[in-house]
Amino acid sequence: MAGGAWGDEASRYVWAGVDGRLQYAADDRGNHIPDFSMCGYRRGEVEIPSVAVVATLESAPGDASDRVQAAIDAIAARPPDASGIRGVLLLRKGEYRLSRSLRISASGIVLRGEGNGADGTVLLATTRSQYSLVEIGTDNLPTTWKPVSGTWQKIVDAYVPVGASTLSVKDASRYKVGDPVVIQRPSTAEWIHALGMDSIPPRSDGGEVVQWEAGRRNLHFDRVITAITGNRITVDAPICNSLDAAFGGGVIFRHDLERLQEVGIENLRGDSLYDGPTDEQHGWTFITFNNVENGWVQDVTAVHFGYACVQLGKFARAITVERAKSLEPVSLVKGGRRYAFAVSGQLCLVRDCYSEDGRHDFVFGGLTPGPNVFLDCTAERAQADSGPHLLWSCGMLFDNVTVKGNELNIRNRGNLGTGQGWTGANSVLWNCSADRLVCENPPTAQNWAIGCVGAVSGNANRDLPGMRASPPSLYRAQLRDRLGK
Repeated sequence: MAGGAWGDEASRYVWAGVDGRLQYAADDRGNHIPDFSMCGYRRGEVEIPSVAVVATLESAPGDASDRVQAAIDAIAARPPDASGIRGVLLLRKGEYRLSRSLRISASGIVLRGEGNGADGTVLLATTRSQYSLVEIGTDNLPTTWKPVSGTWQKIVDAYVPVGASTLSVKDASRYKVGDPVVIQRPSTAEWIHALGMDSIPPRSDGGEVVQWEAGRRNLHFDRVITAITGNRITVDAPICNSLDAAFGGGVIFRHDLERLQEVGIENLRGDSLYDGPTDEQHGWTFITFNNVENGWVQDVTAVHFGYACVQLGKFARAITVERAKSLEPVSLVKGGRRYAFAVSGQLCLVRDCYSEDGRHDFVFGGLTPGPNVFLDCTAERAQADSGPHLLWSCGMLFDNVTVKGNELNIRNRGNLGTGQGWTGANSVLWNCSADRLVCENPPTAQNWAIGCVGAVSGNANRDLPGMRASPPSLYRAQLRDRLGK
């Protein structure tokens, strides 16, 4: 495996073949490191568009909420072009005082400023309550995945390994190429027992511990059908958890979830008024993406928020967040606060981002079904660990992520919280650095820590500790392989 296209520090789990393309080691059931390259705006296959300005606002004294919202709504009333774009609302340099959330609820709208510094375009949260300053999503937000009638089917394979993108059903004639589908992986009592998550030990402080329950830890992989051959269905991204008939296998169904498309936030600074360093009644999150696909955040800075710079909800898909900063958070330093970049969606890419004084700076929420990627991100003065936070998220890549002052972990958190348990599965730490890195293999799954610097522990698949693995970036090498450039 050594001596590949990038040098001599090739891993035994991923390496360059004679043609320079990546090769993957699989276990005896075919599980291997997934392909993360389709994460981000339009699968990384096109550049984020440079959208034309169609409306401009100047800053002015007083509350700007109604004025800015009216300008957004006016663009929403415009017909989109052939690419689904309506246009940019440009906010000129200056301060815009916002007593309530701005809402983007139509596709094709970009909110752009003239700089993310203190002398640029500043959106200032002024109300003494916790709220998101910019929210993106339809007016009627979904709460769960709903099958289209007649499309629900069991997957008939005895085992679909991690990293696979093809599966079998009894009757594939119910579907067509291009259909949006959900592949549901059930959480059976047998699987929960195998993990030991039905016997999480009590907390020493007497706090509540909730044992995992069958049917409440299901995973929902949001996919699009790309090919059908007989009764074999291929989807647009790998499955990041095995589908094992011994643990209930899986099902597939078509969904008709409504999403916004082509929405961007660019070149802005978000700030919040506050009363002292532990104030909790003020702007809480700068930017929240809900049910949005193919969106982006570029060149933004969040200052003085209590929760997040950018939060990507469970129905967000194919979002790129790049060159964003979370600075000087204001809150108590305790649970539920300072999750600077918080991802619960799928096929999302967070790259070249920076956080300081966060608790969980680069974090995945519970039951987040990847693939998802954090790439080239840095946390300074971290107050707690980065990594998946709770409840079996899977298919996460931390690629060249640095956490200074704390840990980067994929592990069993046991009875922390109310029983967070196994946080992550089938995930990778690649060329990362932290004071400490804990990477553990849960029953029924595995994780990888490759080329990491720091005090590395845990029983995961570990390779090249204290060294730099080749390729320098797993995500970039996978993208090059897939796109051929």
